Amino acid sequence: MNGASLSLLALDGLPEIEPGMALAPVIAAALKRHDWAPSADDIVFVCQKIVSKSENRFLDLANVEVSEEARKLAVRCEKDPRLVEIILRESTEVIRCAPRVLIVRHRLGLVMANAGVDQSNIPNSDSHVLLLPADPDASAAALREALFQNLGASPAVVITDTFGRPWRLGVCGTAIGSSGIATLLDRRGAADRFGRKLLVTQVAVADGLAAAATLLMGEAAEGRPVVIARGLQRAWGGKAARAADVIRPLIEDLFR
Repeated sequence: MNGASLSLLALDGLPEIEPGMALAPVIAAALKRHDWAPSADDIVFVCQKIVSKSENRFLDLANVEVSEEARKLAVRCEKDPRLVEIILRESTEVIRCAPRVLIVRHRLGLVMANAGVDQSNIPNSDSHVLLLPADPDASAAALREALFQNLGASPAVVITDTFGRPWRLGVCGTAIGSSGIATLLDRRGAADRFGRKLLVTQVAVADGLAAAATLLMGEAAEGRPVVIARGLQRAWGGKAARAADVIRPLIEDLFR
């Protein structure tokens, strides 16, 4: 990473993504409007929401049959029982339940609020919710291949979402899907500036970059769900990996 620098461009003017709409042509058209010629060393950050919309991950609350477990949890967390039922279906474990808070372990292994089930920035939000992609890493790989077909270059792809963090206020961008980038840089065994060997240091590369990208994407009505990054060698000598590979194994969970 000698002389490393990073430039980020948020793509404006993308249309509202609807179910079945292919993302690669939309992104390619936006890059052309911004006069950005993509290269294989670029990284395309895509907000989870437009991936889920494209994959038609919508659910109609009217069709949800609520279980007794969901009804009881809904009282404790003060949420719509139908929403709680969907959260439970998307989860393997309830971590914490408190007023207005429901933290779960998503079936993908992600520990997050509401299993990523969301009603912001979607049409008919009073009656519908949007789920995470079924397999974000596979979605990233498919989008990367489609971008190559549209652009003639194969930039890495990272699908981002925003997570809360223990003991910290606010949400922060996180990589939930990835293709073509080393998501985790293992520095164990390397020496620091004074020759001391690093014993535990691993750098969450994709998460760090996702956090920077989501600052440009915004969280409300900005309408900038795609960000392009340039200037860092995306592999850093590590192996290209899935975002799923960054999830800490349950056996190492020290907070239970």
